[in-house]
Amino acid sequence: MADQIFIGRRKCSTARIILRSGNGKITVNNKEFEKAFPQLLSREDITNPFKTTNTLGQYDVMANVNGGGITGQAQAIRLGIARALISINPDYRPALKVEGFLTRDPRMVERKKYGQPKARKRFQFSKR
Repeated sequence: MADQIFIGRRKCSTARIILRSGNGKITVNNKEFEKAFPQLLSREDITNPFKTTNTLGQYDVMANVNGGGITGQAQAIRLGIARALISINPDYRPALKVEGFLTRDPRMVERKKYGQPKARKRFQFSKR
């Protein structure tokens, strides 16, 4: 069977995921998982789909991710992994759906408006 690529997105981050049966090795942009994501919260975010489906240590993950920041990249990888697990076994879908791992978070940065310093912030108003 040829490797299938699954896409996960969050904010400006895009992750391409390849899932293979193995011993739980996670590689992100050809780096070790721990070096790519030094924060524990980001690492937990990525491994949560495996914990939910009780498949931790059964699959190797190869992820290429670009754009955005650390949190967006971690959550993009999480979405890609969840989609890949469903393609392997559709019985995982209800558990992953309850945890919210299958929903693409639509929140994006609001654009800056003219006549204002930021998207919502206003310049100081002077009455006189």
